[in-house]
Amino acid sequence: MKEWFKLFLLIVLVAEPVLAQTSKPAWQTEWDKTVEAAKKEGKVVVSIPASAELRKMTEETFKRRYGIEIEIVPGRGASIVRRIADESKAGVRNFDIHIGGSSSLVTGLLAEGILEPIEPWLVLPEVKEAKNWWGGHMWVDQGKRYIYAFQAYLTESMWYNSDLLRPEEARSYDDFLNPKLKGKIGFLDPRTPGAGDANWSYIWMVKGEDYLKKLAAQHLFIGRDQRILAENLAKGKMALVIGLTHYTFLPFLRAGLPVKPLPPVKEGTYGTGGSGNLSIIKNPPHPNATKVYVNWLLGKEGQEVFTKAMGQATRRLDVDTQWLKDVGVLPAKDRLTLKQFLEAENQSEERLEKVREPALKVASKLLD
Repeated sequence: MKEWFKLFLLIVLVAEPVLAQTSKPAWQTEWDKTVEAAKKEGKVVVSIPASAELRKMTEETFKRRYGIEIEIVPGRGASIVRRIADESKAGVRNFDIHIGGSSSLVTGLLAEGILEPIEPWLVLPEVKEAKNWWGGHMWVDQGKRYIYAFQAYLTESMWYNSDLLRPEEARSYDDFLNPKLKGKIGFLDPRTPGAGDANWSYIWMVKGEDYLKKLAAQHLFIGRDQRILAENLAKGKMALVIGLTHYTFLPFLRAGLPVKPLPPVKEGTYGTGGSGNLSIIKNPPHPNATKVYVNWLLGKEGQEVFTKAMGQATRRLDVDTQWLKDVGVLPAKDRLTLKQFLEAENQSEERLEKVREPALKVASKLLD
């Protein structure tokens, strides 16, 4: 009996580590191998919106978490997308991931057929499970494969100089036609993808072409450089600027300059994912590091970083977004039903075709 007990103990001691290893979830085994392989690849290359805050916070947090270098290329969506597309056509593979607005993504990358389906790159349960996301998994592209929308909110992308304009003077789009504002309204060029395009197309949808003709006659200052537009408002050269969001004004807000988000006008505003749209470039040069970054970005920590840096609202249910109301952002998950958001949004591929494209034709006619 004594010998039998010794044999039993020996079997238990040998089997225990084997059982422990085999009991590890399949996703955990895949994840551990992916992280190790990513470290050997050395880095991941990601293009992001032109936000110094997002760049700094991402570099610090991601590298500290995984010990993997991240090369970040910030830039305006249209220009960086053009670069990625041109490089891809030339057979050059520098970028792994692009994050930005939906319009440039759809017209510049999706249309070129140079994106990877995203779902195969999702590993962590907290990312894959739809129950962790307001509205479940949401996509920009109609095929629901290539452009993942991880944010949803009503944007207040109209800002005013509080020394020159009172918010009660601009409660409707009709108030923008006030002679007092002639030559005092800046507009991020709606002929290029971005919030200028989104605002212009929403106005076209609710007010029509005749209204836009009258607005254009206000001698709009049309600009493509977001910082110049923001500076013009902060310095009092403009009373109202349309098409810029919180992160562009962050330096001026910190400096205490008189710039504030305009409360929503009576006609409402569009629903958007802002800059929170994820795409993976086909055949990324650092596939394992790409997988690690994608799962980090869509996890709780990554979404906290993006939300805080950009002042835009994640759809993750475990990330606090209540504070965003103080910077003029109304998170969909805190304020809207899914139906309400889907009626207001104009960033999906379908809305880009039915709303933004005809509005762009009007912009090209009136502003050229």
